[in-house]
Amino acid sequence: MTEPLATLLEGWRQQVLDTDPVRFEGTVVQVVGLVLESQGPPARLGEVCLVDAGQGPAIPTEVVGFREGRLLLMPLGPMEGVAPGARVRGTGRGLRVPVGPGLLGRIVDGLGQPIDGKGPLAATQWAPVDRTPPNPLERQRILEPMPTGVRALDAMLTVGYGQRLGIFAGSGVGKSTLLGMLARQAEADVNVIALIGERGREVREFLEEDLGEAGLARSVVVVATSDAPALVRLKGAFVATAMAEAFRDVGARVLLMMDSVTRFAMAQREVGLATGEPPATKGYTPSVFALLPRLLERAGMGAVGGITGLYTVLVDADDFNEPISDAVRGILDGHVILSRALAVQNHYPAIDILQSVSRVQPLIQPAEPLAHAATLRERMATWQENKDIITLGAYVPGSDAAIDRAVRLRPDIDAFLRQDRHEATAFADTMALLGDLATR
Repeated sequence: MTEPLATLLEGWRQQVLDTDPVRFEGTVVQVVGLVLESQGPPARLGEVCLVDAGQGPAIPTEVVGFREGRLLLMPLGPMEGVAPGARVRGTGRGLRVPVGPGLLGRIVDGLGQPIDGKGPLAATQWAPVDRTPPNPLERQRILEPMPTGVRALDAMLTVGYGQRLGIFAGSGVGKSTLLGMLARQAEADVNVIALIGERGREVREFLEEDLGEAGLARSVVVVATSDAPALVRLKGAFVATAMAEAFRDVGARVLLMMDSVTRFAMAQREVGLATGEPPATKGYTPSVFALLPRLLERAGMGAVGGITGLYTVLVDADDFNEPISDAVRGILDGHVILSRALAVQNHYPAIDILQSVSRVQPLIQPAEPLAHAATLRERMATWQENKDIITLGAYVPGSDAAIDRAVRLRPDIDAFLRQDRHEATAFADTMALLGDLATR
C-alpha cells in the first residue's frame, strides 16, 4: 500500500471515529464577556462543544466550568454569529491534534490547523492535547550534554538532553534571537517551537530572520498570536507539548521552545477571571499557578527519548522576582537571565552568567571543564565586585593578584561570551577555549 493511500484511508477512518450517531444538544442562554452559558448538552470539563453560528461554520468551544446547572463555554474562535438559543452540540471528547513526522517543516495555529498554505497535514496519528506527565520513576536520568553552538551556554551553563531551562528577560533584550540560534544550531532531532501571544509582525520575522529555512526544515512551529482568543493561546502551549511528546515517544531527542510562558499565564488569567475565579497574586488567579507545573512537567526525559524544554519568561518591568518568574524558576531545572545592561553595551547574547544557573551541569560535565567554568565565574565575580574602583582608577595594579588577573582577562572573557547570531561554535572547540581562558 502506498503512503498517500494509507494517509487517505487513515483520514477516512478518523472521520468515521469522529462521527457521533447520537447527538446531545443544548442552547445558548447567555453570553457575558468571553464566556457563553449553555443549557445542556450533558458534557464534561474539557470537552469540545460546537456552537451554531447561523450561516457560518460551527464555532468550537471548550467546557471550562459549570454554574447553576449550566455549561460555561469559552470559544476556540471568533464568536460572531452566535445568537440567543443557538444550538450547542457536544462532541464527547477533548481537543486532539495531528502528530508525527508529517508535521516537520509545517506551521500550524494554536489548535493544530495548518496556516502556511501548504495544504493539509500529512499526519496519520492524532493525540489528545491534555496528557499527564511521565511517571517520575520511569524517567531516564539527564546524563549527557546537548551542544547548542552558543559558547556562553555550552561552557558556563551546560544544557543536558531532557533538561527544562527558563530564559528570563524583559522586552527587547534578545530572547527571540537566542531561540533562533538554538533552533538552528542545537544538536536535536526535532524542534517544536511555540510562539504564544506574539505580535503578528514578529512571527514572520522570527521564521525568516531567526529560524531560517534550515531550522524550519526540522521544526514544527505552533503560532497563537496576541489577537487569538485566550483559550487558543492557552491551548497553543499544550498543542506544541503534545506534538513534542509524540516525537519523544518514538525515541527522538526533541527540543521544545516556547515563547513565552508569561503570555500563557496571562491567557489562563483571562480564562480564570472570565469564569468567576478570584484574582490572587498581582491579579493572577490561583489556577495559573496550578496549571504551570501541569504544562512544564510534561517536558523532560521519558522512558524512551526526551524533550529538552526551553521556556522564555517575559519579566514585568525587569523584575525577576515577579510572581510568574518566581513560580517558573522553582519548577524548571535552571534559569538563564538576559541582562538589559549587557544588551545596551551590544553584548549578545546578553546572558548574565553570574545570575544564571544550570542545575544539571554538575551531573553532565566532566570534572575538568566543570572546574574551568567555576574558575571563570570566580574571575568574572572578582571583576564585578571591584568594578567601581577599577573604572574610577582607584585600584593600584599589583595590590591583589586575583583582581589583576580579572582585569587582564576581562577583554578575552567578553570576546569569548559574545557571539554573532549566525556564528556557531563546536562543543569541543568551546571546551578548548574555556580551558585556555581558565588556565591563564
